[in-house]
Amino acid sequence: MRIVRYAVGGVRHYGELETGDARITRFEGDPFTGLAHTGNVDEVGDVVILAPLERPRIFGFAYNYASHIDETDREVPEVPVCFMKPSTAVIGPDDSIVYPADGELIHFEGELVVVIGKEARHVKPSEAHEYILGYTCGNDVSDRIVQRKESKFGTLLIGKGQDTFAPLGPVIATDIDPSALLLTTRVNGAVMQTATTADLLLAVPEIVSYLSRYLTLLPGDAIMTGTPAGVGPIRPGDEVEVEIEGIGVLRNPVVVEVL
Repeated sequence: MRIVRYAVGGVRHYGELETGDARITRFEGDPFTGLAHTGNVDEVGDVVILAPLERPRIFGFAYNYASHIDETDREVPEVPVCFMKPSTAVIGPDDSIVYPADGELIHFEGELVVVIGKEARHVKPSEAHEYILGYTCGNDVSDRIVQRKESKFGTLLIGKGQDTFAPLGPVIATDIDPSALLLTTRVNGAVMQTATTADLLLAVPEIVSYLSRYLTLLPGDAIMTGTPAGVGPIRPGDEVEVEIEGIGVLRNPVVVEVL
């Protein structure tokens, strides 16, 4: 199932995006407490596709592809390097990434995102799939200048957490195997990143297990699993696409901040 969150006539719904991507079978309820068919069908052209999660906690894993570690000239971390983004950073498909007025070097990072489906604590890797609702595309937009300054003092918030710095979507795919998915990131149509999730240093089951060892994961949490080599700058006027097989294309324009 490809679950989509959308608005029609100002009212928000969850639905299933049908084969062909032209129609949505509408549900009542939500994926975390239960979905039921309403009998309604909406045309994609008549709705606004929203971020698949309304106000998620967002966990990020840095340096989780060897290729990205190499391009940043770093060593493989002794422990997973984790950070968080605030829920206010989330935008959906076709929403604009806002380039900060004082920004100097803003990067894209295409990533597979895990969506947690139920409360999880002390989960074994072999059991992780029982707690995962599905997967979506993500873009871990980063202000490198601020990030580097923060990292010198062992912190990381503003460099990763500014408004619009967490595009998610377009759907939550519930029936795919995350172990070897092709990920491609394009800027203005040019391929900048291409990799497979088989190259993750810490695979999806281990990611869920690791986090749940130390904190309780909640329904609707989003986990950005890391980005491969090829990250680079974006500027106002650009368009970024993150495509993952079995999920779809997350597309976002970049606009300048207006104060």
